[in-house]
Amino acid sequence: MPRIVRCALIQASNALSTDRPLEQIRKAMIDKHLKLIEQAARKKAKILCLQELFYGPYFCAEQNPRWYELTERVPDGPTVQLMQKVAAKHEMVMVVSVYEEHMPGVYFNTAAVIDADGRYLGKYRKHHIPHCHPGFWEKFYFTPGDLGYPVFETKYARVGVYICYDRHFPEGARILGLNGAEIVFNPSATVAGLSEYLWELEQPAHAVANGYFVGAINRVGTEKPWSIGEFYGKSYFCNPRGKIIAQASRKKDEVVVADLDLDMISEVRKVWQFFRDRRPETYGALTAQSVAAAAAD
Repeated sequence: MPRIVRCALIQASNALSTDRPLEQIRKAMIDKHLKLIEQAARKKAKILCLQELFYGPYFCAEQNPRWYELTERVPDGPTVQLMQKVAAKHEMVMVVSVYEEHMPGVYFNTAAVIDADGRYLGKYRKHHIPHCHPGFWEKFYFTPGDLGYPVFETKYARVGVYICYDRHFPEGARILGLNGAEIVFNPSATVAGLSEYLWELEQPAHAVANGYFVGAINRVGTEKPWSIGEFYGKSYFCNPRGKIIAQASRKKDEVVVADLDLDMISEVRKVWQFFRDRRPETYGALTAQSVAAAAAD
């Protein structure tokens, strides 16, 4: 019997001005997403991923300790606990991107994974933290992830997570494949003029190189008073052959839904034996700070 799983992505614009009280911003964004989640449920989605830091603006556009107040514990914070109830209500696996407080002063960019019965399965912490280009000051807010590249056995599929800037690094994408991921979700926040030429290039390449499906999410709109550019949406699913099979528009809030035939994974891997033909014993330089340093040793 074919293993076909209907999956969904949500892209959305910021709901309130960034100068409003943080709890108002959080509530407005959560309320907006609850309505979009209902849309996904009506479309019978079984796995859903929300965009990066979904309950607020992309506050890394500035360096301001005010935004530390958006942190919460995972899984014991209010957002994950709320989404556990929502997931159980709809019998829907959910990937929920939040700003995690591990302890006072140690914060992570984190995605919690919730099973279809509402059980918290675990979390992924973003590994690669940019601090480059005006307006992407993430090292001010996030500690690099320390939990590896887990794959979560959900009711419907084996799910992995990569977050935004991670997508520029093929090493973790490969580990997710080796760890058994069938679908890798990448919640993101990225703007036109910077990464758009890579948006439909890198992640389909990860899908091809590793023989899995990818769900890539980007928010939409501009977020004043910052002027880092327009979040251009275009969230999409691609299959293990690198073909984009469903994609959102550029400018509006949207729920993207696609039926993923997980049997395609084995079909593709029977042709392209990339995992069989790997030569890990030759890849030592990948774990060195530089190839020159590895050669000197």
